[in-house]
Amino acid sequence: MSTIEKEDGIQIGKRLHNKVAIITGGANGIGRETAFQFVREGAKVVLADFDQAAGEEVLNQLTAQGAAAIFQKVDVSKVESVKQMVETALNTYGKIDILINNAGITRDGMLTKLTPEQWQTVIDVNLSGVFYCTQAVITHMIEQGKGKIINTSSISGVYGNIGQTNYAATKAGVVGMTKTWAKELGRKGICVNAVAPGFIETGMTAKVPEKVIEKMIEKIPLQRLGKPSDIAKAYLFLASDDSDYVNGTVLHVDGGIMI
Repeated sequence: MSTIEKEDGIQIGKRLHNKVAIITGGANGIGRETAFQFVREGAKVVLADFDQAAGEEVLNQLTAQGAAAIFQKVDVSKVESVKQMVETALNTYGKIDILINNAGITRDGMLTKLTPEQWQTVIDVNLSGVFYCTQAVITHMIEQGKGKIINTSSISGVYGNIGQTNYAATKAGVVGMTKTWAKELGRKGICVNAVAPGFIETGMTAKVPEKVIEKMIEKIPLQRLGKPSDIAKAYLFLASDDSDYVNGTVLHVDGGIMI
């Protein structure tokens, strides 16, 4: 791939050159890896996360490498917090080209034991948060005549998962919103797609017992868990001009477990 050399000597690709991307949940795991992938491809990044300490640490790492990035603390379940995030992005960079709705949480429990609080907290972050963030950026994207919205679903939202009624419901809902927005916004020059990760090596899977992980791997044709970079690369494709005719799709990045 051809590259552009910045003044500080860092080599970056052209795929997101001068694009501005908001990445929610950008302080850890997949979001963190996505931030590094995007700046390597020339993007200016808004790291948006509720975890301020982790977000500022990632920001320092990015800026130390000469990247154009800012951190914005945000609670995606709160409309006003989301509006402030978008306002900060526009005030800093003057535009928003890409929104990665990556923020998400789990509060697992079997149906018979799942509490109303567990249900609502996951709905607020994983489903309402995607709606709030997208609605907050969409007017600007419509005005500029182009944009990329990438939502994070999950294989749990496609075929369900024991003990994840709330999580699976939100991730299925994300698919429904993705397809609806693709129809509404495609005529405005905006592509809306989703990525459905399989079992990925993140802080969430680190808490899963080793025997359970082994059983997961047995079901995956590629015989390994995914890495955050596997998802970040999928985000990169959908965020770039390479995917300008991809709209309303759900890209499964799961090692073939859904076969």
